[in-house]
Amino acid sequence: MAQTQRERAVRSDSIRNRDAILEAAATCLATNPASSIADIAGAAGVGRVTLYGHFSSRNALLAALLDRTMTRVESELQSVDLGGTPWQAMDALVASSWKLVESLSTLRTVVAQALPDQDLHGSHDRQRARVQELLTRGRAEGEFRVDHSLDWQTACYFAILHGAASEVRTGRLSEHEVEHVLPQTIRALLQVGPQAS
Repeated sequence: MAQTQRERAVRSDSIRNRDAILEAAATCLATNPASSIADIAGAAGVGRVTLYGHFSSRNALLAALLDRTMTRVESELQSVDLGGTPWQAMDALVASSWKLVESLSTLRTVVAQALPDQDLHGSHDRQRARVQELLTRGRAEGEFRVDHSLDWQTACYFAILHGAASEVRTGRLSEHEVEHVLPQTIRALLQVGPQAS
C-alpha cells in the first residue's frame, strides 16, 4: 500500500513538472523566442536534469508544446457554432480563428525555424479539415465560388488570417480594424461573382 502511494506521488510530481515546463516554455518563448533550455527550466522551477527527463532536446520540447497548444486551439474551435448559413458559419469561424492565430504567432515562428515542415503542417490537420468541410458545404449550397480549387481557397483563408495577425502584431492595424475588414476580405475571396461559375 505504501509503495503504491509513493508511486502515485511520483507520477503526480512528474505530471506537475511536465505541465510546469510546458507552461514556462510558452511564457518564455512568447517573451524571448531564443529562450534556452536553462531559461525554461529556471522559469519552471526545475533543474535541467528534470527537464531533460521529460524532453530529450529543445526540439522535443517545442514539438510537445506545439501539440499541447494545438489541442487547446482545437478545443476552443470545437465550441464555435458553425450552424446557420455557410456565410454565418464562416463569419463565426473567422472571428474565432484569427485571434487564436494572432496569439500563437510567436510560437509558430519559433517552431517553424526549429522543426521540419511536416511537423508544423501536420499539427494543423484538424483545423484545415474544418475549413474545408465548411468550404465544401458553401460550394454545394451555391454560396461559395467553385472556379478556384478547394485547396487554393483553404490556403488563401489561412494566409489571410496569418496576414491579419501579423498586421496587428506589428501595429499596422488595430484589432478593431481587423475585425471589420477580415470578414469582408474572406467574403471577397469566396463570394460568387460574374466571373465565377
